Amino acid sequence: MAASRMSRRCRKFMRQIHKATTKYALQEIASSVQSELDRRNLSYEEALNLGNIIQNRADILPGDEIVYAVSDRDSYRRTLELYLKDGILTQAEQLLLWEERRRLGIGDQIHNHLMEQLLAAWTRQGKTVQIHAFKGGMTDVQ
Repeated sequence: MAASRMSRRCRKFMRQIHKATTKYALQEIASSVQSELDRRNLSYEEALNLGNIIQNRADILPGDEIVYAVSDRDSYRRTLELYLKDGILTQAEQLLLWEERRRLGIGDQIHNHLMEQLLAAWTRQGKTVQIHAFKGGMTDVQ
């Protein structure tokens, strides 16, 4: 399958992403990408590609802030937040999350990083989360 050619707008965003030195700057770029997608100046494929690149760049920069961008990781984060909303992460929910991670190509390291970020944010808000451990062959998700 041949890779599609990047639009001029997409290349402009790529340059901005590579020049960004803070997660705040990346969030501003992600917001601009979302606006361009909403105006249909970027295709969803381009926005998703840029969002994934933004997320990878955010991993390199210091800080524990979450960068919200159209990306596979953000889709997974929203699913994770949905399952954590009631304060309990059951074994069944963990299996569903594992399947979602497999579908989106989200590795254990990224999953654990997102969990740490979300749990830290919820702890600051005074919320608690209980994570059920697997018995037997599966490992604990914590």
